[in-house]
Amino acid sequence: RWFTHFYVVSVLWNGFLLICLFRAEFLGESLPSWIQYMHHALGRDSQSKDMGNEHFSALLVLLLLWLHSCRRLAECLWTSVFSSGVIHIVQYCFGLGYYIAVGSTVLCQVPTNIKNGKKLSVQICWYHIIGVMMYIWASLHQHRCLAILANLRKSRSGEVVSLSHSVPFGDWFESVSCPHYFAELLIYVSMAITLGIHNVTWWCVVMYVLFNQALAAVLCHDFYQKNFSSYPKHRKAFIPLV
Repeated sequence: RWFTHFYVVSVLWNGFLLICLFRAEFLGESLPSWIQYMHHALGRDSQSKDMGNEHFSALLVLLLLWLHSCRRLAECLWTSVFSSGVIHIVQYCFGLGYYIAVGSTVLCQVPTNIKNGKKLSVQICWYHIIGVMMYIWASLHQHRCLAILANLRKSRSGEVVSLSHSVPFGDWFESVSCPHYFAELLIYVSMAITLGIHNVTWWCVVMYVLFNQALAAVLCHDFYQKNFSSYPKHRKAFIPLV
């Protein structure tokens, strides 16, 4: 249940970065000096070639990341039913740092001088449309799967009646043990597409999410197989058919 803290931090921090970038892009304001210093410390050249379309892509991805954090926070507060499991202090600290770093990573994809005071002209490209559509599709499935997990511990009236584990069925659970992890990967892939596909930095983020979610999914898959003798044999751990 302390994962909730991650999304509180993400909503506040990435929401702040989103406002800063929005004001810089559309109102011609400069980014705060400390953000410019952070760019410089991370090796981002403030005199990089001005490419307005990349600016809009970064703004759109930061918006998607913030919306994702808002949805996950709402699900933690009002949908999910948590057991008495605990989290390691190192994992907890890393999680807090991750959601601060990931928004900063998006912001670092644009130069700090942003248009030199000129307002941004928005140009929507095909990869923006595909990325957003994939983001919505994956987000809807992730929410459905999280709701299925929560309902396993609730009565028909919505009252929590158990904190034990049960075998989930429905939606992507028919193909994999952890479809909500698979959907998380697809959400980050959709952001990579929205950035224009060629952004190597964000693909590194996608690779981190892939290995992180795959590890958790394999552990969860093994748990199901060991504790439920009738667990469906055709289900994979993480990615359908893999």
